[in-house]
Formats: sequence, C-alpha cells, structure tokens
Amino acid sequence: MDINTIIQEENLVYRKTPLLTEKPLSYCPGCGHGTFHRLILEVIEELGIQDITIGIAPVGCSVLAYEFMDIDMQQAAHGRAPALATAIKRLHPDKYVFTYQGDGDLAAIGTAETIHACNRGENIIIFFVNNGIYGMTGGQMAPTTIEGMPTSTSPYGRDIKIMGNPLKITELVAQLPGTHFVTRQSVHTPRNVRRTKKAIQQAFQVQKEKKGLAWIEVVSNCNSGWKLTPVKANEWMEEHMFAFYPLGDLKVDGNLVK
Repeated sequence: MDINTIIQEENLVYRKTPLLTEKPLSYCPGCGHGTFHRLILEVIEELGIQDITIGIAPVGCSVLAYEFMDIDMQQAAHGRAPALATAIKRLHPDKYVFTYQGDGDLAAIGTAETIHACNRGENIIIFFVNNGIYGMTGGQMAPTTIEGMPTSTSPYGRDIKIMGNPLKITELVAQLPGTHFVTRQSVHTPRNVRRTKKAIQQAFQVQKEKKGLAWIEVVSNCNSGWKLTPVKANEWMEEHMFAFYPLGDLKVDGNLVK
C-alpha cells in the first residue's frame, strides 16, 4: 500500500502548522516559548490571516521569534514593541498586529510604552511571557521576580525590604479602560495549552471587532535561569509562581472578572 494512502488527513493525530519555519527551535529544553509560538501560529493559520498579520518582537528571548514565525515580523528596540505596534496598526488598520515580549522587556524597560498603549486602547494584541527573570542576559532579577526567588543578582532570593515588591503588571493593565480582554495562562500541561489557545483565539477576535487591546500573559519557566531541570522547574512554577500569579481571566468584554 502506498504510504500516501496510509497517511491521510483523517488519520493524522498531529500536524505541525506550516507557519512554523523548518528551523529547529533554539530555546532551552523545557522552555515555554516554543509551545506559545506554535499556538499563536496555529490560530493565525486557522483564521487564514497569515498574509495580513504583523508581529513585533524586541530584545531578549523574544527576538528569536523571527527565526520561527513565517509571518511578517518587525524588530523593536528593547521595551518599545507596543509603541511600534501602535504605529503599524494605525498605518495599516486592516492588518492584525501583535507584540511578543518577555517580562524584563515589557514590565521594566518598556513599562511606559506598555501602560500607555493599554490606556489608549490600541487595537493590538500583547503576548507576554513571564518567567520572573531576565532569561537571555544571565538570569538577573526582574520586576516580576517573586519574593524569595533566587536570581543571578539576588542569589539569596528577592528581599522586598531592599528590592521592593514584584510587579503584577497584568493586574495593573486590567484596570485601564483601554484593555478589553486580559488573561493569564500557561503552557506547561496539555490542559493549559488548550486554555491558552482558546485565549489566543479570543484575542484575535477582539482585534477583528476593533474593541481595544487584548492581553495574554503566559507564566512560564526558565529552567536554565532558575538552575532546575525542566520537570523541577514546572513543579517550582506551579508551587510558587502560580501562587503569586494565579491563572485565569482578569477582564472579559471590557469588564473586570470578580
């Protein structure tokens, strides 16, 4: 029997979206970036909007997205992705525009651009990966590093008395009138992957209907920066990160979730 007869569409259990390039992912084993990439591109493929979607990624691990996403991409200076996305969306209102950012970029260097884009209600999507540290540059403490969490610049853990409180920026932007859909998810289990994909679908629908800014935070591990195996990193994330950054919707249809 011909192999093409055996491998028919209805018999496929899984097919990699063709919007992922053939270049092997260079993220650390166990990192959530690759799964998040795949989900975003699956939704873009399913919506048939590959040719009218523009992604913006700045410096950090996010910058590697250009190598793996077969869509139009534009690089931004560190922290400035929301400002660039604003310009692109206003110049090309018929395009779907999103940013793809890490916590050190979005919640530290780019806090001003992030907050004001959300407050204005720019009709874009912000995809935000929160692993609690600066992943690419050496595992330094970030605004999202939780209390007691060791990093390369806080080896004994974050001391709030000295270093201040972690920043719950997703809760902050949910309060702003320009945000229409705000959610926090993860991609470390099949169940959570399904929930995150549903959130991505909802975010693109918000942009299609011109309702304002959609925001998806994905809490992820950084096993290299955390100095843990991928399995132990997921366990630590579930026990510690989710306690401070609980998963779920914060704002739906412009209304805060109580």
